[in-house]
Amino acid sequence: MKDFASYSGGGVPEDLMKEVQSAAAQFDGKNENELIRSIYARAAEGKRAGTLTNEQIDAFCAQFAPMLDAGKRKKLYKLAAELKKM
Repeated sequence: MKDFASYSGGGVPEDLMKEVQSAAAQFDGKNENELIRSIYARAAEGKRAGTLTNEQIDAFCAQFAPMLDAGKRKKLYKLAAELKKM
């Protein structure tokens, strides 16, 4: 989408929506620290297995950083830097 005039409103594919809902359900009820540990563990597993690249980590940060306050954004970037060193 280059501008608002070109927005088609296509929505989210149903299979992606189901995957997102499933992932969200796994984290339901967890506090911030539990959530961070879970995400970090999954990302670290992906790095070790070679299925998560530094570019994907950067893309994740770029997508979610704007939604976070300064403190949480700092934590996100710190975790991303640790993951990239793996």
